[in-house]
Formats: sequence, C-alpha cells, structure tokens
Amino acid sequence: MSVYDQLNSDLKDAMKARDKVRLGVIRGLKSQIMNAEVDNGNQKLTDDQINSVVMKEIKQQKESLAEFQKANRDDLAKDQAAKLKIAEEYAPKQLSEAEVEKVVTDTIDQLHAESMADFGKVMGAIMPKVKGQADGSIINKLVKKQLQS
Repeated sequence: MSVYDQLNSDLKDAMKARDKVRLGVIRGLKSQIMNAEVDNGNQKLTDDQINSVVMKEIKQQKESLAEFQKANRDDLAKDQAAKLKIAEEYAPKQLSEAEVEKVVTDTIDQLHAESMADFGKVMGAIMPKVKGQADGSIINKLVKKQLQS
C-alpha cells in the first residue's frame, strides 16, 4: 500500500476514533502532499516525491520540538513530540548509522576522496543513494569524520 493510500485509510480510522491529534497530523501531511502536487503542475506525485514531502514535514516538526524544548515550553514540546511520533509512522524506513557509515565509506573509496576539499563531491554522490532514508546531518557528520581522519 502506498503512503498516500495509507494516509487516506488512517484518516478514516482517525475520524471514526475521534483521535484529534492523529487526524490533525494526517490532514497536515495530506495538505502538504496536495500543495506539492499543485507545485508539480497538478500531477500525481510518485512515492519517492511523497516520501520527500513527509520527510520535509518531519524535519520541520523536529525543529519545532527543539525550539519548544529550548524555550522550556514542556506543554508544547509534549504535544509536538506526539505529533512527530505519528508523522514518523509515514516516513520511509531509515537506515541505521552503521548502514549509513558503510555507504559513506564505499562512496569515499569509489571517488578516491582524500581530504575535506572533496567534501562536496562526496556529499553530492551520497545524497541520491540514501534520499529519504537518512538524515542529512548524520551523513554530513560521518563524511567530515572520515575525510578528516
């Protein structure tokens, strides 16, 4: 079942269960997908494009959560954490840090990268391989670590 079909199914279930938090998150995700479709010339998005929209939304929710925690707004942080947990159910399977590290190592070997001067080239080669499956900040950290050693 595609992510979009899953969202539609879960939307109906959330309405029946009167789960306002889940309903709000699902409606938000569907809204973001519809906006992306409009930006794409009213064409249906592929599963990869939908995954990108979901990951973008999750990233924004994580940033909001961090801001609430930084401002000591535990009430808002708790609500945001619940929303984030629901949104993450629709994210593509994430690679473990060990799997990402293997992709980084393999890519550095393939490109014969040796220093931080090759950072951009390595990142440009890795990102399409792990699109939507790994957080860019983790990849960034691992590439820097390996190129500096």
